[in-house]
Amino acid sequence: MTDLEQLIAEEKAKIVAETATIHWQSLEKFYAQGKLILVQDGLNLVEVAYSLSLNETDDIESLVEDEQLSRDFNEQARLWHQDDTEVWCVVVKPWILVQAITR
Repeated sequence: MTDLEQLIAEEKAKIVAETATIHWQSLEKFYAQGKLILVQDGLNLVEVAYSLSLNETDDIESLVEDEQLSRDFNEQARLWHQDDTEVWCVVVKPWILVQAITR
């Protein structure tokens, strides 16, 4: 493994260590503030967080255009509120990424 590959692996490991499940209702105030980004199922939450941390604008914009990332997800938020659903969560300041837990 090259030094660069090692560095990337270490950075992603840090993100994994900061990823956790949390009840939606604990995140609602951040959603109301516009700080949450919904990561659609099928995307790797850690990879998205890593891209966002590097400010990889083209990749992020592409995901937004494909509706794979969204800051406006009122219907999903309403459903999660009703059930007090647990979601995956990771902070990439100033954003909080959330993703449904698939079982």
